[in-house]
Amino acid sequence: MTSISELKVKLFADGADRKQILKARSNPLIRGFTTNPTLMRSAGVKDYEAFARDILSEVPDLPFSFEVLADEFGDMERQARKIAGWAENVYVKIPVTNTRRESSMDLVRRLSHSGMKVNVTAVLTLNQVRDSIAALSGGEPAIVSVFAGRIADTGCDPVATMAAAVQLASTHPNIEIMWASSRELLNVFQANDLGCHIITMTDNLLSKLGSVGKDLDDFSLETVLMFFNDAVQSGYQL
Repeated sequence: MTSISELKVKLFADGADRKQILKARSNPLIRGFTTNPTLMRSAGVKDYEAFARDILSEVPDLPFSFEVLADEFGDMERQARKIAGWAENVYVKIPVTNTRRESSMDLVRRLSHSGMKVNVTAVLTLNQVRDSIAALSGGEPAIVSVFAGRIADTGCDPVATMAAAVQLASTHPNIEIMWASSRELLNVFQANDLGCHIITMTDNLLSKLGSVGKDLDDFSLETVLMFFNDAVQSGYQL
């Protein structure tokens, strides 16, 4: 089994909780950060720009992806250029389509080839991967975020899709494939074995890194002890 120290895939922390981001910042395994409006809403963020500028002052040297909010492409472009101006390490997340399923690839191509680091997000199909790569090829450093976890949520194994995405990007040195919306720690090793460049991890998954390589007999005993202690502390009787 590959140890954590031998991983080639880059671990990016995914979230919007300031305390958790700063905790991840101190972890040498973390190579970058991602967030999105849903995570920010869940974390109680009230002012998008104030939050972003504050956290970027704490994380000035690792890639950090922030997403546009608009649905019209003209507004997306205006917001993207504003976000990109916040710091040099910012990647601007552009959804693969708007809410009307209209492709954002013309905008992605324009931004990527005008000096902006772009992260194409909410990608779930290989056709979307192909379109994203075509738009980003030859531009600035870029990321294609393939939501492997959401593919898995439909009952489909995402491994074949992720492997094909990595292959499609292999001749485009400016583009990295991100395994996004991870669901379990196993995904880190799957992404690593496939040659994915990046995988996102929530704080909950990061907290499980200490279990990697644990003896399964010992883990079994820990589980038995947990059940027993919880039953005792709850005062259950039969």
